[in-house]
Parts: sequence; C-alpha cells; structure tokens
Amino acid sequence: MSSQLFSTAVDSPVGVLTIVASDDGLRAILWPDDDPSRVRLAETIEDPSHPVVAAAAGQLREYFDGERIDFDVPLDPVGTEFQRAAWTALCSIPYGATVSYGEQAARMGDRRKARAVGAANGRNPISIVVPCHRVVGANGALTGFAGGTDTKAWLLEHERRIAAGV
Repeated sequence: MSSQLFSTAVDSPVGVLTIVASDDGLRAILWPDDDPSRVRLAETIEDPSHPVVAAAAGQLREYFDGERIDFDVPLDPVGTEFQRAAWTALCSIPYGATVSYGEQAARMGDRRKARAVGAANGRNPISIVVPCHRVVGANGALTGFAGGTDTKAWLLEHERRIAAGV
C-alpha cells in the first residue's frame, strides 16, 4: 500500500468532488461537506496529472456526461476486511438498479447483517465509483448517504435516465 497520496478537485453536477489516489489506485472521492472522520486520509499533494487521479477524473466526467456506466480505474480503499467485502458487493449492483441493505447482506452470506452492511457502506471512501448510492432501505426509502439524500436521489435518477436512453 502506497503511503503518498495525490488529489485534485473536480466540478460535477453534485458539487465539487475531491479525488484522492495512491500510486496503487483510487483511495477516495470526497463530497464538498464530507465529514472528516468518515474517511481518514493522510495529507495529499495536489496533482491533477497523477495517472490514477487523472483517470478517475476523466471517468467521473464521462459518468456525469452519461457516457460511462462502469468504472475501471484501479481501486485502493482502506478498510476492515468486512468493509472491503461490503464495498466489493456494492460493485456488483448493476447501473441504474437498487438493492436493499438486507439484499446486500444476503449477497454477502448473512441477511441478518444488514445494519453492519449499512455501517460499512457509510464508510465507503469511493462514492459513485463504488456505488453505495444504489443501496436503499427495505421500503425503498433513500437512507443515509455521505453526499446527502438529495445527491443520492440525483445519482439514481441520472442512472435511470441514462439506462432508459432518455
């Protein structure tokens, strides 16, 4: 795991996002008003030309332009084994679709761990690319999201619109 981190800010329809990467991959995408304790990171060096930072910025622009539904930038999230398993499970949720926390927990082997999955998703450092916005409450309600529920609604509607070809 590389210790030096690189970053840049990217304008998006959901606010200015901060991309953070190591030499190994994307470490975080932070929201404009992100809680500093949600994702703990070392100091970063502003470097929009760093290969991982530049790739992530380009892929995010393509996503917001409706030209990308899958990300292939290398990932380097830091978390517990359970958190990383939850984040891996998030990547299997299809573009434009949603699942409940219970469904995600069931996919991970134990539906009873829905609350633990929710907590792990809340610590997902790579929002959008690792699509925690695609997880909703059992009743379909838009619950907890680091970028805020309005942003979660915008992302889901954006994906539905693109998936439907509208």
